[in-house]
Amino acid sequence: MKIITVLFFMTCFVTASFTFNTFAEEKGPGTINGAVKAKKAKYLKDTIVYIEQVSDTFDPPKEHAVVDQKNMAFIPHVLPLIKGTTVDFLNSDTVQHNVYSPDAVADNFNLGTWMKGETRPFTFNKLGIATIRCNVHVDMLAYVLVLQNPYFARVDNEGRFSFVNVPEGKYVIKLWNKRYKAVDQKVDVKAGVISDVTFELK
Repeated sequence: MKIITVLFFMTCFVTASFTFNTFAEEKGPGTINGAVKAKKAKYLKDTIVYIEQVSDTFDPPKEHAVVDQKNMAFIPHVLPLIKGTTVDFLNSDTVQHNVYSPDAVADNFNLGTWMKGETRPFTFNKLGIATIRCNVHVDMLAYVLVLQNPYFARVDNEGRFSFVNVPEGKYVIKLWNKRYKAVDQKVDVKAGVISDVTFELK
């Protein structure tokens, strides 16, 4: 079993400047550079690009990811992670918050309601997309993307992303955006070669 360390860089801001990138860190033979095109830069916010399937087994990180509830919002709004990752749900507001998901991907969990400073964990053990909600504040919404491998990234403000150390092989690269869609891209990764892919949001 290969063990790949996943680095979570998480900065809790309410503004659109929040970014979160995850890259595999094992030395490997190929690189994929990509770009996502959109009519307006704001459409790129919270766009996640990922390799659908990689022929290997990947251990989740020992360190927990964190989703905060601050200023009446989930932060981050979209969180990609590897299957088996535990997320600590924190309440940083002065009011009570609840955390639940109506989706089977997240076992329809309901962690209850708690006050400021408390944290409750949940481990995501099924692949798919889970919506995260608060039954105290119905406008609060977040998304957790539970993925098979650590080759995923949040695009930057210009729509760019990169996957390094990708094993040789043929892959399908997918894009997730809560409002827009894009056609899946196929890429054949070769040792020592940089492959380029482009998505267009529609």
